[in-house]
Amino acid sequence: MALMSETALAGRSGRLSSLLGLADLKHGDRAPLARAVIVLLAAFTCIVVLGSLAIGPISVPVLELLPHVPSYILGAGEQVPDGVSARDWIVLMDIRLPRVTLGALIGAALAVSGAVMQGLFRNPLADPGIVGVSAGAGLGAAAFIVLGNSLLAPVMALLGIYAVPLAAFGGGLATTLLLYRIGTRGGITSVATLLLAGIALGALTGAITGLLVYVADDQELRDLQFWGLGSLAGSNWQKVASAAPIILAMLVCVPFLARGLNALTLGEAAASHIGIKVQRLKNLSILLVAAATGACVAVSGGIGFVGIVVPHLLRLTIGPDHRYMLPAAALLGACLLIAADTLARTLVAPAEMPIGIITAFAGAPFFLWILLRKRGLTGL
Repeated sequence: MALMSETALAGRSGRLSSLLGLADLKHGDRAPLARAVIVLLAAFTCIVVLGSLAIGPISVPVLELLPHVPSYILGAGEQVPDGVSARDWIVLMDIRLPRVTLGALIGAALAVSGAVMQGLFRNPLADPGIVGVSAGAGLGAAAFIVLGNSLLAPVMALLGIYAVPLAAFGGGLATTLLLYRIGTRGGITSVATLLLAGIALGALTGAITGLLVYVADDQELRDLQFWGLGSLAGSNWQKVASAAPIILAMLVCVPFLARGLNALTLGEAAASHIGIKVQRLKNLSILLVAAATGACVAVSGGIGFVGIVVPHLLRLTIGPDHRYMLPAAALLGACLLIAADTLARTLVAPAEMPIGIITAFAGAPFFLWILLRKRGLTGL
């Protein structure tokens, strides 16, 4: 009996060490595979970025123009470099490069947010969109879009280009905190309650957004339609500047949560016993996800399913270790959203399809597959 206890304890200790990154690599560990996948994803993302910059109604010689970009950004280069077509330079610098940059940031943020929420709630179906965070962020953005020239004009004047992203951040944070409050009892979060409450709050925020649509004028309706369907159309450096600080701050901070998220796979009690400050981890995770989701919704609208598909694909490939999952999710999310946006603006050219349609067509069947697979594994 003592031998069995020691064996069980050793197994549990080994699992803890592996999850927390405290053990050496052992046979069968996926860490080497995860590192290789991250390198491949980085290379593939670069290829997709170059392809997206080059592809469109106007073909742009990207490889010839890119050497001039750093000096231009730093202010040391000319407006249009010598020997470069003015048309190609304007298309690259004013249209495609800000669009690809914004797409990469949003894709990375949504994928990492999904990975964090799935780790936090220990459920592969958790996602900022599914639990209503995106709806709350959208309501905050809609309020400033419609009321920014009337009731909220002083705040709009004070915050400038950051008003809509910060409003979306506030809406997403408020929704997230309310959902977390509803779904948590006695320190235990019920994922089922969280998802159901997310549906209810999503319907409520949708109704309030509908009222704002009802009182909006034509220009405000166009702005609302822009983010409502999800699109990177109209991307510019001003939008990049408004969203990038929030998203980059989230992407920089999230890797420091990997150890705690790994420990949570054993349960909150076990994580607390080994020194993880679970409540602080939850609060910080929720704050970062709400901030990034709010910024994404403000500049691109509601783009769904990226936060579900990307982490689940990586979990099947490289395992659940968040030390590798989070950077891989950032790369794969950026890659997929840039590719989806390229399809959105080329499939029906010269018109443009909202990117939310592309991600929904790809993500909805995958989401159903996750549900059916989860049902098969649990026998429900």
